[in-house]
Amino acid sequence: MPNAVRVRQTGGPEALELTDVEVPAPGEGQVAVDVAAAGVNYIDTYHRSGLYPIQTPFGVGLEGAGTITAVGPGVDLAVGDRVAWYTAQGSYAEKFLLPAAEALPIPDGVSFETAAALLLQGVTAHYLVASTYPVQPGDAVLMHAGAGGVGLLLIQLAKARGARVLATVSTPEKEKLAREAGADEVVGYEDFGSHARAFTNGEGMHVVYDGVGKTTFDQSLASLRPRGYMVLFGASSGPVPPVDPQRLNAQGSVFLTRPKTGDYSATPEEVRWRVGELFDAVLAGSLSVRIGGRYPLSEAAQAHTDLQGRKTTGKLLLIP
Repeated sequence: MPNAVRVRQTGGPEALELTDVEVPAPGEGQVAVDVAAAGVNYIDTYHRSGLYPIQTPFGVGLEGAGTITAVGPGVDLAVGDRVAWYTAQGSYAEKFLLPAAEALPIPDGVSFETAAALLLQGVTAHYLVASTYPVQPGDAVLMHAGAGGVGLLLIQLAKARGARVLATVSTPEKEKLAREAGADEVVGYEDFGSHARAFTNGEGMHVVYDGVGKTTFDQSLASLRPRGYMVLFGASSGPVPPVDPQRLNAQGSVFLTRPKTGDYSATPEEVRWRVGELFDAVLAGSLSVRIGGRYPLSEAAQAHTDLQGRKTTGKLLLIP
């Protein structure tokens, strides 16, 4: 029987169990997929820990790429099609059943690994710069974790829209990667607010994209210009405590939003637009996807440990 990673009881990385699973024939609206690569994302750690509750037991992972091996009734896909997905629970697996509606064709010229590494973080980066706060030429943009999977994509997409980008990182290696992605300036986390003011000649940032959360939020908010946008899209350092709305007034009528992918992938047309632009950019050579680590399914716990320990750059993949 094929292997898959399951959580029987939420907790730390040790909660990830590799186990044999039965994969039945696909039913109505389903396809069976041989998984070539599965993406490891921060949201997976939230599911595993119980921060985002899911009824146990459950399969881990939302994202991957592979080949269709069987199709159920009512499916307009074929055996042998190469597909990717980013919203299908249970992707840490050798084989699993995928809702056909979640399957996105992989264009020729895009590898399984690139597709598995791109979609969830790429769609996140796309909606952040194209929709949550539509970046305009000349905008001053601060983004945290500039060498992470989302950060490297965000830098490239923001620069393509004409932004001036200030990124934060934690090591010299990560600084190099953020600069290679196009960041105009790269600084550490200590006193990054002063760097943001200097970067903008005291005016403040048009937008801050903050996926770190608790440890960066206060300085991020203070880095904004009047009517700037504070976009909080993650919490790798922990959840942000409740915020007094009066702080937004005092900072200069700034905006605070906490977006999530589902609200920016609301229709099949919106998904196809975002994914299509990402694949087009990869094929054109204007968007590079860095794969920072590959792990077998049996080392899923190590992948989570490395990700949460902020020891990684780019995207982590599990390779069944």
